[in-house]
Amino acid sequence: MELPGVSSAVLEALKSAALDAGIPRLALVGGVVRDLLLHRRLGRPWAGVPDLDWVVEGEAARLAAVLRTRCGPQRVTAVQEYGTFGTVALQLDGVPLDLATARQERYPAPAQNPVVQAGPLSADLVRRDFTINAMALDLLSGELVDPHGGLRDLEQGRLVFLHDKSVSDDPTRVIRAARYAARLGLQLSPEATRQVMQTLKSWPWAWRSGDAPESAPPALATRLRMELDRLLEREPWREALDLLEGWQALSLLDSALQRDAQRSRRLYWGKRLGLPLMPLLLAAATEPLALARRLQIPGQQQQWLAQMLELRSWLLEGAPSVDAPPSLWTNSLEQKGWSPQAVGLMVALKPLQWRPLLRWWGRWRHVVSPITARELIASGWQPGPGMGAELHRQRCLLLDRSR
Repeated sequence: MELPGVSSAVLEALKSAALDAGIPRLALVGGVVRDLLLHRRLGRPWAGVPDLDWVVEGEAARLAAVLRTRCGPQRVTAVQEYGTFGTVALQLDGVPLDLATARQERYPAPAQNPVVQAGPLSADLVRRDFTINAMALDLLSGELVDPHGGLRDLEQGRLVFLHDKSVSDDPTRVIRAARYAARLGLQLSPEATRQVMQTLKSWPWAWRSGDAPESAPPALATRLRMELDRLLEREPWREALDLLEGWQALSLLDSALQRDAQRSRRLYWGKRLGLPLMPLLLAAATEPLALARRLQIPGQQQQWLAQMLELRSWLLEGAPSVDAPPSLWTNSLEQKGWSPQAVGLMVALKPLQWRPLLRWWGRWRHVVSPITARELIASGWQPGPGMGAELHRQRCLLLDRSR
């Protein structure tokens, strides 16, 4: 086996340790296998290897122990062991490796977290989401393990769920499908499309209609948020969200997001302003803040979203006119105490008053009085409210001159 960017010494050390530990199969799994095949078979650019995921038939912890004994602490570093099955993360010659005992799983109920136990490599691959991610490269034999035709689907540009209950077991796989389809230029197979549509049609998504968060399976909201975070932070989000809309899958979150004509423009502006895209995506929901809480997005982002909604109401009811002087806009916004991020989120929504909001966000809030307190004292001013009012007046004069 050869991996671009990974020295043969790393692979040889792993192989020798596996043989010494009596490990029958040690297989490279995950996206790196898919990407390696795309690179070798279809000529796709090689994006590099951020880490290497290995499935161990046997005990991952034993393999790690043998590896440490053979290679020593100079080569094997940053060892951390996790979980019931002894998943081990470590670095070998500086290359991050994750060693996981092969396992199998079952879902006690749709959208719940699975029950997991040890199993063979074949069962571990069945746990995957798509055929293109259910391939493995066995380090010991050198063979490609592809029991579900992943290479064929990859070559034909198809995204195929691994089994007929993939989406009903875990609806967040729909979002994952959009991520892979957008990044790799794949299309859902007809059967995969049917599965998505059937699940969306039949699932009792009570939480979408404003019910209490407890009405949703507890694990579902967390997994939805995690997949959305990956989509918005790592993927071609415009294409992925368009795919979800085409599959009617944004109704997983809220039916209003399925009819969101301004989504791309809003997220484009958010990206330009360096803002998190999640609250901007949720801004078009029927109840944005309630949805943000259900998805458990970071508390600070929830606060920005809440302030943005307050700001939107203020713009409709009591904001200055669009052509009001900068000092009036600045004083009005700063008296309300809204964060710059909340104002930036509002700019991305492009209200009638977006230009003065953008100017405050980009320039006006950074303007300070051209005269300092020390200079006022040197000219005879006494510290106190009067001096503060003068500093404020000087700042306002400078703001209005910069118009």
